[in-house]
Amino acid sequence: MDRRNALKKTGLFAGAAIVTPSLFSLLQACKDEPRLSWKPLFFTDIEAQTIATLVDMILPKTDTPGALEMKVDIFIDTVVAKGYDENGQQDMRKNIAKFNEDCEVNYGAIFTELNEADRIKVLKNEEVASGKFNLSIWGKTIGEQKPVGFYRSLKAMAIGAYLTSEEIGKNVLNYDPVPGKYEPCKPVADIGNKWSLG
Repeated sequence: MDRRNALKKTGLFAGAAIVTPSLFSLLQACKDEPRLSWKPLFFTDIEAQTIATLVDMILPKTDTPGALEMKVDIFIDTVVAKGYDENGQQDMRKNIAKFNEDCEVNYGAIFTELNEADRIKVLKNEEVASGKFNLSIWGKTIGEQKPVGFYRSLKAMAIGAYLTSEEIGKNVLNYDPVPGKYEPCKPVADIGNKWSLG
């Protein structure tokens, strides 16, 4: 499966479930922040570099823009700084530190200093070890959601931010501007895949 199709399928649950309207406004504010002059609102330099490297590995640039081009790392820093309470912020800080400690123990360096092959091994291990999100119907989670851990939460936030960015919504996903033309009796096969609404 190519990345474009994988993103479209992921968009069915990640974008709608993870990024609320208030977080969407933060994402739009991040798109104008220049990368070279950007200073984290919450993260230390090492934490910001760790998040940037992680989201770049999760959503690298291919034939579509990568997470760093969409400033997903800046979005995550802004959400943690402005949307998390003090306990949530400290949990994030501890989780990043623990993630880097595990990398040092298992591979001899923090995540940002590992070579690409070792970073891939780290992510594969995290995929296996992390909890999973429960299925949901119409935005309501089925059953009791158990903690999914740092990696899975970060990945979900990164994908949600990426999929709800204007560039991806209009130029990568199928874009269907609203209100659009009303056609009450049209076969679904004629409509196609439309997940991005403007």
